[in-house]
Amino acid sequence: MQFPLEYEKRMKEQLGGEYADYARCFAEPGMGGLRVNTLKLSPERFRELSFCPLTRIPWIANGYFYPEEISPAKHPFYFAGLYYLQEPSAMTPASLLPVTPGNKVLDLCAAPGGKSTELAAKLCGKGVLVANDISNSRAKALLKNIELFGVKNAVVVSEAPGKLAERFGGYFDRILVDAPCSGEGMFRKSPAIMKNWEQYGTGYYNELQKQILPEAVKMLAPGGYLLYSTCTFSPDEDEGTVQFLLEQFPEMELVPALPQSAPEGVSYDGIEHGRPEWVKNGDERLRYTLRLWPHKIKGEGHFIALFHKKEDASVQKVCSVKNVRRAKLSGEAQEFINKIGFMPDAEQIVNREGRLYLLPEGLPALDGLRILRSGLLLGEEKKGRFEPSQALAMALKKEEYPQVYSLSEKDCDVIRYLKCESIEAREAVPDGYVLVCVGDYPLGWAKANKGGLKNKYLPGWRMM
Repeated sequence: MQFPLEYEKRMKEQLGGEYADYARCFAEPGMGGLRVNTLKLSPERFRELSFCPLTRIPWIANGYFYPEEISPAKHPFYFAGLYYLQEPSAMTPASLLPVTPGNKVLDLCAAPGGKSTELAAKLCGKGVLVANDISNSRAKALLKNIELFGVKNAVVVSEAPGKLAERFGGYFDRILVDAPCSGEGMFRKSPAIMKNWEQYGTGYYNELQKQILPEAVKMLAPGGYLLYSTCTFSPDEDEGTVQFLLEQFPEMELVPALPQSAPEGVSYDGIEHGRPEWVKNGDERLRYTLRLWPHKIKGEGHFIALFHKKEDASVQKVCSVKNVRRAKLSGEAQEFINKIGFMPDAEQIVNREGRLYLLPEGLPALDGLRILRSGLLLGEEKKGRFEPSQALAMALKKEEYPQVYSLSEKDCDVIRYLKCESIEAREAVPDGYVLVCVGDYPLGWAKANKGGLKNKYLPGWRMM
């Protein structure tokens, strides 16, 4: 691997005698990882179902390495939202942000959704997750992954951080900022990033980080936690940016990013602490931050810092809870919703141009923001008829809908269904909407009529 000369020089200064080990690791292949969706099943249950040999990622409770010859994105379980494919080190930030059910959580730079989906799983359907990405095209990929995971309580937004701060002052209990960065930690996985590094260097991204973080601080409630992460080794973007935040915002304090005791079965061996000596006048508290090195663990490079906002911090609360106007539902929509096992709160259902949404409780007014999705899309009313959404199918459990058609993961009809082809029912199925499952896990809808199953799988999600 031929590094940019300026980068190579700096890394030799940073790593000293370890540089040879770092350079040598580029001859080794990166590790593929998958993270189990605990909204749908436990890691233990997933191992029982697994279609390939798995090895635990030591520092991630629900993360696994998989063999490089396997293609997990082609398996029906992927389309059932049972797991997310994610580089192992990239799983770390969301795992270390201390989210509990009921929190109000913001993922500020969220696309394509790896961290958002884990934050949503930690919320267990309670509270609210706002997942934002300033790029509208990237936010569309984010939306798909959130819906694929079966998340009910998410709002997907595409706005600049400053625009969000005008609306969500002091609102969030937890914020994750996986910031744009120079990407040095991904050079092994994606060598093409080095061309971007040569064009922009580290200074360009450091300025972006210093613009984004102050807006995040405005949105954090007193007593809340903010986790800052990058996938770079640059001290300016890592310890330097953390020091900038501490100096500019005395209400923010750095706390240890690792929990006092590791969850059962989790080991943080190989993860190192930050280096105050790598920045000018570095605060000793910078040792609370974390560095993940590809020559020390089976993963790429990452940096993590966890902040706490002091309880007595003053905030300018500018958000106001919107009074929800209860939707008037057609008879068919009401009848369908009455069948759903998790019983949506009728007071939180809104109708927007015929599309029915279940809003998270306590959501502020969102008028004027670029919203891709506010809550769970239940379905669409068309001339008195109700068509349930793909998102609703993914949010259901098999036992939460009365008419189910289950297929084995090895049944060729599963692939036909995922390719939006029609399939014939092999057993008696009542006419009407049927929840098609692979084993115990929903894939989408079909509409039964005299033994035939008209495919209602979302065309944009079709298996190619």
